[in-house]
Amino acid sequence: MKELKFHIEKEALLPLQEFAVQTLKRLISIPSLSGQEVKVADFLQKEIQNFGLLVQRWKNNLWVCYPHFDPAKPTILLNSHLDTVKPNPSYNRDPFLPSLESGKLYGLGSNDAGGALSAILSTFLYFRSDLSLPYNLLFAATAEEENSGADGISSVLDKIPTPAFALVGEPTGMELAIAEKGLIVLDCLVKGIAGHAARTEGENAIYKALPALEWFRTFSFEKTSPLLGKVKMTVTTLQAGTQHNVIPASCKFAVDIRTTEKYTHEEILETIGKYLDCEIIPRSIRLRPSFLPEVHPLIQAAEKLGIPTFGSSTLSDQALMSWPSVKIGPGVSARSHSADEFIYVEEVRAAVEIYIQLIKQITK
Repeated sequence: MKELKFHIEKEALLPLQEFAVQTLKRLISIPSLSGQEVKVADFLQKEIQNFGLLVQRWKNNLWVCYPHFDPAKPTILLNSHLDTVKPNPSYNRDPFLPSLESGKLYGLGSNDAGGALSAILSTFLYFRSDLSLPYNLLFAATAEEENSGADGISSVLDKIPTPAFALVGEPTGMELAIAEKGLIVLDCLVKGIAGHAARTEGENAIYKALPALEWFRTFSFEKTSPLLGKVKMTVTTLQAGTQHNVIPASCKFAVDIRTTEKYTHEEILETIGKYLDCEIIPRSIRLRPSFLPEVHPLIQAAEKLGIPTFGSSTLSDQALMSWPSVKIGPGVSARSHSADEFIYVEEVRAAVEIYIQLIKQITK
């Protein structure tokens, strides 16, 4: 990364960096599995209120508006999530005991995405008294990101001020993900006719399903995203048959489809329906891809600061946002959901400064 353009006084920066680290330790120590974020939301709400800020809450989602909020100005959403996955069975450490060794802070959710959440909150606190910003800032700590739950960010989209764009905190090595794949999950059913395997009777649903399985394996959507590549379809589960001597009357299989901005989810479903003769039931189509054009001020700001940009294949709460968004945060995606998850303390400290620099560049 290039030398950061704006000078930030250490007297202002260091306390916020330390606050981010200490907040992260507390976040680790409070179990916050998806759907069970009450205690961690209680903790963070009190922490923010200690700064004299008004915290609004819906279930386990928190948000705080810039104290000098002006409805005439556009709003930047600073968002990350409160929840974690269940601890990996291979943990050798207490997942809820924050421990610091050789610069690594261990604990469940340290990398995904407690480091980003703590750094983003510190960034919001840095700007809370700034009267000169041409944007409003809106901080939101949201629930149920890991399971895309109904009581997560989607439950507050109609309650918060509508952002012009969002910075979503996820572990990206502080590179800027300017595109993210979406997700469609399909349940497919092929029907046959039951019969005895020893006789020539019935209609084997597994054999009838083979053309559909082969189609998903070989079909290629024509359009390619410059950052996300092609739409990717993968058959991931299959169930058929009850015992060895009975011709199966049905074959069910699921398809995981990773989508890009080149096709709407409706267009993809329409294409599949044209080619396949089986029952297709979309389990989920609400997780949409995101893509930011090169002319967007976020990308231009990142370029001026030397922050690399890329396209992400992993999902985040961006998929539920109808406004432009990017994903950026400390830590790396490969550590997420792993045993003995960790983040480097210096990654968290650096993230606070980089977030501040990015917002300064956007708003200057």
